[in-house]
Amino acid sequence: MNDLSLSPKPPSTEAQDRIATEAIALGREIVEISAALDVLADTTQAQLRHLQQAQAAADTVSQSNTRVLSDVDRASKAVDTTMASVTQTVAQIRESGDHARKIAGWVQSVASRMGQVGETLGKVKAENAQIRSIATQVNILAINAKIEAVRAGDAGRGFAVVAEAINELSQKTGKAAEGIDLAVSGLDTGIAELRKEAETITSTAENVLNTANETDDAMVSMTRSVEETKSAVTDISSRANEVRDANHSFGPAFQRMADGMRQTDEQVRASQAGTGGLITKGETIVQQAVQLGGQLEDGKLISYVQVQAKAIGKLFEAAVAANEISEQDLFNRQYRPIAGTDPTQVMATFTAFTDKTLPPIQEAALEKDPKIIFCAAVDQNGYLPTHNLKFSKPQGPDPTWNAANSRNRRIFDDRVGLRAGRSTAPFVLQIYRRDMGNGTFVQMKDLSAPIVVHGRHWGGLRIAYGF
Repeated sequence: MNDLSLSPKPPSTEAQDRIATEAIALGREIVEISAALDVLADTTQAQLRHLQQAQAAADTVSQSNTRVLSDVDRASKAVDTTMASVTQTVAQIRESGDHARKIAGWVQSVASRMGQVGETLGKVKAENAQIRSIATQVNILAINAKIEAVRAGDAGRGFAVVAEAINELSQKTGKAAEGIDLAVSGLDTGIAELRKEAETITSTAENVLNTANETDDAMVSMTRSVEETKSAVTDISSRANEVRDANHSFGPAFQRMADGMRQTDEQVRASQAGTGGLITKGETIVQQAVQLGGQLEDGKLISYVQVQAKAIGKLFEAAVAANEISEQDLFNRQYRPIAGTDPTQVMATFTAFTDKTLPPIQEAALEKDPKIIFCAAVDQNGYLPTHNLKFSKPQGPDPTWNAANSRNRRIFDDRVGLRAGRSTAPFVLQIYRRDMGNGTFVQMKDLSAPIVVHGRHWGGLRIAYGF
């Protein structure tokens, strides 16, 4: 009779093996996708930062342009005020120049008339000299006539009266001529002085005219300069307005681009969170498949890391029992930075203890399989106190070299490090990309098992190896 039982049959070992193997392959693909998303996220963040910088620069340009427009407006008003003042000053200077020209012309005409007056006075002096000469001759004649009249006796008495009158007239004429001569001499002296002063004034007037002309030319040149400045200010204002209009046009474009980049960044981060969950689920599938009896090529290392993690737990328990370290110090999670280290290294209360206890187990693991890159214990915070000797070199001046060669006393609180330190599952097999420097990454497996001390979860033992 056929077995009609409907109870499910346990899955075959072959199926379990295939599930575990496919889960690891899927994990590798998800890790690559996650890495691509990491690169995309970094690129998006960088582009967003650059865009924000560009937007900030555009805002700065807009603010500066606003200040330029304000300054240009003030400059334009100042130029207008200056132009009005210069125009008024030019008009006043030209009016003063016209007055100066009139005064100079009048002074020059006075000098000319003074010359004419001098010539007239010269003629007057000459005529007056003739008058004096004639008066002298008349006087002599009158004297002679009087003498002749005396000689004539009574017959010449009437003639003597006339001669006396003529003599008296000639004397008065001579005195008048002398007075005129003195007056003309004084006037001539005054005219001469006036002529000298007029010549000086004429020279000064000519200088005033020249200065007025030069000032007029300078003010005309200044007017042209102010007009050119006004034109330049107008041109600056026009160009500043063009810049403002252009800035207003691409400002919203920047905002739209920034909004788009932020949405992309949010989507990438959501995808990263999703892939992180997928990685964890894939690793869980591997664990469950192995627990159900599935076999992996990693089976021997899984057993090995579990055995060594338990051995470390026993060593810690024995050390506590022997008072080599207190359980309180062993579980102390306070870290003290080591001064001058880059990247930062830290010390814990148990670091010196693990430096003595862990190297034999960790160094022996490197001999177990040539694929093993490192073996190190971490606490629940990802703190790695004691590393393999090849990764525990003293730090030097180069942070990049230090990051690769001085990896002890470091806190590795990334996803892989924290899960290795905090998981209480029998084992955790994680896949991650190791940064080899210069932009080169290699996929690695990180196998860990929990370290338990007196029933308390201390951390985990990590073994990293390649595919």
